[in-house]
Amino acid sequence: MTWSSLGAFLLASLLLALVPGVGTAMLVRQAVRGGRRGAYATVAGLQTGVALWALAAALGLSVLLVANEIAYQVLRVVGVGVLLVFGVRALIGRTREPTAPTSGGGFRAGLLVNLANPKLAVFAISFLPQFGAGRDELVLLAALWVLVDTVWYLIIASLLSRAVGWLRHRWLERLSGAVLIGLGIRLATET
Repeated sequence: MTWSSLGAFLLASLLLALVPGVGTAMLVRQAVRGGRRGAYATVAGLQTGVALWALAAALGLSVLLVANEIAYQVLRVVGVGVLLVFGVRALIGRTREPTAPTSGGGFRAGLLVNLANPKLAVFAISFLPQFGAGRDELVLLAALWVLVDTVWYLIIASLLSRAVGWLRHRWLERLSGAVLIGLGIRLATET
């Protein structure tokens, strides 16, 4: 791998991290519910999920998911269910004080959202091989991808944990719930 391809990979990883999606919506929800501790725990869960999919892609395991239509559809249905459950809970749930939940709930929520995301698996197997060849290079790229993603989400978590006190908690939690439901519906209707 050349320095220019490594630079292109890092830039692409950063641009991908900047695009808001399921992880960002879950991070907002958990920051509202759990404050700084909940936000950081959610980042840890999200990035553990990214790391597992990236490592699976680097080792060639996620190709099995893409090659097997039934496995992909099962994961897609599970992903839709996870998004809808979290979204509905955010919409109709009771308002909690920022310090009430434990960090374990944020970690589990982040991990579950990313492990149940079939798009993340497909993306990992299509993204990583464009920049490297061989298992060792792909594992290194997977680690770098997780690092870039983690730094970005930690920045968001820090900003959110400071801003949550100024924002109305219930309104923000409902908004994140609506976004999660919308993303779940979009995942359900994609072919």
